[in-house]
Amino acid sequence: MHRRINTDEGSSHTIAVILMVTITILLALLAYLMFQMPNMEIYKPPSFLEIKKVYSTNEAGIINYDSRVLLYHHGTERLENDRLKASFFRNNQKLDCRISTMNGHNFIPTVHIGIQTMGGSGCTGTWWEPGEQIMIDFTDGTFHPGDNIRFEVYQKPSGALISSYTHIA
Repeated sequence: MHRRINTDEGSSHTIAVILMVTITILLALLAYLMFQMPNMEIYKPPSFLEIKKVYSTNEAGIINYDSRVLLYHHGTERLENDRLKASFFRNNQKLDCRISTMNGHNFIPTVHIGIQTMGGSGCTGTWWEPGEQIMIDFTDGTFHPGDNIRFEVYQKPSGALISSYTHIA
């Protein structure tokens, strides 16, 4: 009465268990990775330094594409304006103008191609305080109504972008 063991029987039960454990581990790993993946959104810098207005008229109100840009600091921290530099873009094309400092007194002796003057409370002292403005007078004809203008501000000397703002003239 001995039962004879058939050596032809498969070990499907063992293989099924190993297969199920492997599939469960892989699914758990995929679920974990889905929640741990870095955010793939494109970095968008803050825009606390904004273009408040673009003037296309002279002081008498006559359209001459005067191209004066009023910038406004609506952030919460004061910025050392001499440690800032700026770039401007018109319709996604970088303008050939140089703003190597946002400090009005230090701006005067710099090479500032494409810009006539800079003024306002934000550039007169050492700091650009929240609520203060800077007016930049570009060469006449730089901006026209409907132009897409982007203003980017970088920290010196690191070159880190600290604010970017887009405005339609």
